[in-house]
Amino acid sequence: MASYASRVKKDITRWVEGGLITSAVAEQLALDIEGRDRNALNFGSILAVLAALLFGAAILIFVAANWEGIPRLARVGMLFAFILAAYMGGAWFKLRDHPAIGEACWIVGAAAFGGTIALIGQMYHMSGDEAAALLVWMVGTGLAAAALRSSMLTVFGVGIAIAWLFVSDFDLFGAHTLPHIFLLFLVAFWALSYWTRSQPARHVILLTLLFYGVVWALEGDVFAPAMVIAMVSVALLALSLLMPERTDRLVQLGGYLPLHGLIGFMTGISVIQIDRIDDGGFVLAAISALTVIAATLVLGGRESRALRWLAYLGFAIELAIVYLVMVGSMVGTAGFFLVAALILALLAFVIIRIEKRMKPSMQGAA
Repeated sequence: MASYASRVKKDITRWVEGGLITSAVAEQLALDIEGRDRNALNFGSILAVLAALLFGAAILIFVAANWEGIPRLARVGMLFAFILAAYMGGAWFKLRDHPAIGEACWIVGAAAFGGTIALIGQMYHMSGDEAAALLVWMVGTGLAAAALRSSMLTVFGVGIAIAWLFVSDFDLFGAHTLPHIFLLFLVAFWALSYWTRSQPARHVILLTLLFYGVVWALEGDVFAPAMVIAMVSVALLALSLLMPERTDRLVQLGGYLPLHGLIGFMTGISVIQIDRIDDGGFVLAAISALTVIAATLVLGGRESRALRWLAYLGFAIELAIVYLVMVGSMVGTAGFFLVAALILALLAFVIIRIEKRMKPSMQGAA
């Protein structure tokens, strides 16, 4: 946030010198930027979060190490007292305008709740497995996030859901048996993220959903699921680029939906290329990938540096894939690169002509 604030302050100074805004307006803008900068997650807040997590881990390890020497009722009381203290401490810091420390305390409370489930289950010899314990932990964390409207607890709950996926019957390196109820968990946390205003949770959910789709594609028929991933992703990409305000008002991702759309499309099209590596489908997929990347740069590259660099990275990866696959036929590789170069050169010529025509009208509007 500091770099953002410094850039905006430089722009404010330039606007004042250019006569675009008055000094009074510039002062109000600078005060607003400074206020947002003070409330940002700075380095001190990050250290506070790490300190709180280490403190919580130390308490739990101390209780576990002296587990046999503590009376059973005292054990349960200590654990629940620690959870209550963490949540109440987080609320205290929140009310005193220390949101980062407050969220850290709540995460410590949620982590302590998970440790309490494991220790009580061990103490009373309760039947069950890790997946059941994680399920209870996830539900409890989700309820806490809803009650406290905590963004970080929502992210933490999504992380627990991902951990549940890996400890369930799902086997990443063996025969994949995807528990489709996991999708309901993601939908529930997506809805919860609107209540808790947790934009990071929505980012994590989209990336997790993409991972789930790739594993689903690798279960059996690769082509159809990968095509679904690519088509849905390119549809989201197109909507987010053509109607940015409407789509962002719906998903509330801070304008980063195009990045998810491009990542999803490149992932899906790469899986298709691997599946169709020995037939003509590979070339069609490569041409589609380069076309979508070029269209992304045209429609959204100017407004988003992150999207622009992601498109450049995708372009480089795509060329590397094509070269590695077609290296056995240098003539075929050269022909493909020649056609792609001609298409991109023509596209660049059209874009330059359009931008030249737009500049006079934009200057007149200014």
